[in-house]
Amino acid sequence: MRKSLDGKRAIVTGASSGVGWATVKALTAEGVSVMATARRKDRLQALQLEVAKAAGRCAYFAGDASEPETAAAVMAAAVEQFGGVDILINNAGQGNYKSLVDTSIEEYDELMGSNMRSSFLFTRAVAPHFIAQRSGVLLFVSSVAGLAGAANESVYSASKFAQIGFAQSLDHELRSYGVKVSALCPGGMKTEFAVGRGRAAESVETSHMMDAAEVADTIVFACMQPPNIRLPLMTVRHMG
Repeated sequence: MRKSLDGKRAIVTGASSGVGWATVKALTAEGVSVMATARRKDRLQALQLEVAKAAGRCAYFAGDASEPETAAAVMAAAVEQFGGVDILINNAGQGNYKSLVDTSIEEYDELMGSNMRSSFLFTRAVAPHFIAQRSGVLLFVSSVAGLAGAANESVYSASKFAQIGFAQSLDHELRSYGVKVSALCPGGMKTEFAVGRGRAAESVETSHMMDAAEVADTIVFACMQPPNIRLPLMTVRHMG
């Protein structure tokens, strides 16, 4: 049977919008205390207020997820306020859909930093805590672009393939400590993700893409699995 998450403690990166925002709300609705982090402090404050109105518990730390100081500070804040961490959702990320020849070195660095470097930094900050307590759920929000490449997505796809390879290696490395590692690969969602960077807001809104809350429910499902069950790789897609 699926286990209750009531009383658990989580970190969610990229929490200021989209699936990160929805995941914070979904987890707190299940009784999880969440440390939300992203760069936009005003959005994190608004999220905290929404969660509080629903009688949930959410704290926040504003910072760049691709910087090691942010990962260390978020982990320290979660320990100070909640006493520890049971769940890490590596959700921070960006999209930029361009042909290879139109992609600058700066854009490459930005995508790799936001998508893969942030995953590495936060996992590295939290893993010793998971190992010491011999439990934890570590979930990476990757993409279907991490399973199959497509034109005009080469760098984005490379960053998402990297996340999946990282997660698969960690599954072998951390499982003996009771740590569950999952990579979630969603299809398109109706969020601000990549709007103006290869996606148009109107086409997203009129599409069959998923709502962020639907994907957040899948993340909660993964966190609720019984002790002997892990979900190494999941794909979630809309019916369009």
